[in-house]
Amino acid sequence: MYRRIIVAVDGSETSQAALKAAADLCTVFKSQLRIVYVVDLSPVFTGDNYYVPPDGVESALIESGNKILAAAGAAAKQTGCAAETTLIKLDQMNERVADVLVREAASWPADLIVVGTHGRRGLTRLFLGSVAEGVARLSTIPVLLLHGNTAGSPEPRNPGRA
Repeated sequence: MYRRIIVAVDGSETSQAALKAAADLCTVFKSQLRIVYVVDLSPVFTGDNYYVPPDGVESALIESGNKILAAAGAAAKQTGCAAETTLIKLDQMNERVADVLVREAASWPADLIVVGTHGRRGLTRLFLGSVAEGVARLSTIPVLLLHGNTAGSPEPRNPGRA
């Protein structure tokens, strides 16, 4: 059903849940799996000036991304799924991580995108945004969203409400 699956990782528990689901699908469908990490190096707008991180910060972010990819690739291999890993640098101020993921999925080309979601709401979602929501809105192929809580026991989102 899904021959080519792409999964986004960032080292969080939520992305680990997405990776596990993608690797499980990969073994069931005997799919190709691409694990993607996006390093956001876009300049930050601060009033009239742009802040560009020092070179040491960029290399540290890339090194961290490569470590996360190596761990994710090893985890996928343990499930019997041969996966390739890709680190993508985002350095355009007018792009978002979701844009990059959807573009990567289209150019590979993937049949399914798997992304973890933190399930943020309200002001937290407003200020931090949502990569998962952006991917779901932009993608023209199926998207599987995994809540970070899927690995453990379910917790009610609004305790006390029906």
